[in-house]
Amino acid sequence: MATAATQTSQAQGPAPKLLDNPTYWFYVLGLLTLCYVANTIDRSQVLAASLQAIKREFGATDFQLGMLTGLPFALFYSTMGIPIAAWADRSSRRNVLALAVAAWSGMTALCGAAVNFGMLFGARIGTAIGEAGGSPPSHSLISDYFPKLRRGTAFSIFALAVPIGTSLGAGIGGWGNQQYGWRITFMLVGLPGILLALLVRFTVVEPPRGYSDRASHKAATADVPGMLEVLRFLWARPSFRHMSLATALHAVVWYAGGAFNNAFLQRSHHMTTAQAGYWISIFAAIGGVGTFLGGYAADKLSTRTQDRRWYLWVPGLATLLCVPFQFFSYLSPSLSVALPSFAVMMAMAGVFFAPSFAMTQALAALRMRSVATSVLLFVQTLIGQGIGPSVAGFISDRLAPSLGASSLRYALVIVGLVNVWAAGHYLWGARMLRQDLERTERLAAAM
Repeated sequence: MATAATQTSQAQGPAPKLLDNPTYWFYVLGLLTLCYVANTIDRSQVLAASLQAIKREFGATDFQLGMLTGLPFALFYSTMGIPIAAWADRSSRRNVLALAVAAWSGMTALCGAAVNFGMLFGARIGTAIGEAGGSPPSHSLISDYFPKLRRGTAFSIFALAVPIGTSLGAGIGGWGNQQYGWRITFMLVGLPGILLALLVRFTVVEPPRGYSDRASHKAATADVPGMLEVLRFLWARPSFRHMSLATALHAVVWYAGGAFNNAFLQRSHHMTTAQAGYWISIFAAIGGVGTFLGGYAADKLSTRTQDRRWYLWVPGLATLLCVPFQFFSYLSPSLSVALPSFAVMMAMAGVFFAPSFAMTQALAALRMRSVATSVLLFVQTLIGQGIGPSVAGFISDRLAPSLGASSLRYALVIVGLVNVWAAGHYLWGARMLRQDLERTERLAAAM
């Protein structure tokens, strides 16, 4: 039976030379990572750095700011992600990604033209719809370029976009707000994404499905299952259920901090917008170490021990270690304690990305990889971003009459306790991971 590689050679002429070239794999990975960097910058960090200015201009409450950073984005990002991912599983993932990058970049620039809170709210919804098409096709493409034993590390490189984007977004957002105002800052970070969209469209080769796994022609060209079938397939794997809930609960803490850390440093430590932005930029860069080590350590430990449960043990232990450092970061009045604690907290918080991405692709069947990613992101975003910033803002508003400017620090500590719950689901999901992976692999072998 013809392999996917043979099929590609017959259908695409010179394309296999690129698909079999590891240097080109890393070019594609680098470009997809740059798109994800733009996604991260546009999604939250420039907005987070702009919250105080928006609050002053539009007279918004902390709850409204939490809504702006959380619920509307989460609802549209999560719900639109699944149908866009299904489209990517049925068509060119490269083209879907290019269109998505162009859409979210344009809508981010439009945020800078908002003349009232309602218009800004609407532009944020547009950004969410565009960004919903970013990760699912990217994950599927990475899985078809990199073989199984290298995917954890590949996804850890891809996931570095989060700390890099957070670092750049916080730094640019703080500097831009202070120098040019929040409107110009949104335009400056949004418009360059159009160039990235063009690079994706004209320089990325669309590989056959299952190319890196050397999947058979039958498997690579099988009918794409419907969304309900994909949901049933994933729901039947308890490890995926627990992993999804773990990432979602961890994201409650992640997004609450992402939305309000800049404001916390301004209120509790009397920093300027630029100073807070620069410190968050440094923390995010340090956090990149944890993001990379998460995937790298999971690959190495799983290979060395022949036990893939490390893909859930590693993020579970790191999530649990976040908790004590959250207390030091938010409650200490001394910057000499708070700032180092922030650095460790950010490093531990980013460990979960690559292992959860890699296991989602491993647990899903070949023709449902984009949708599987979108399901993970649906749960993670709807719960994490939908609840985290809004709840943190709500608690802060309730505590403000008695605690004043310190209300936000206690709100972030209270939300941070959710990480204990998240760690429990990682460790619980690890108990069923091996048998769930074997079920998916038996299915692939039967094809």
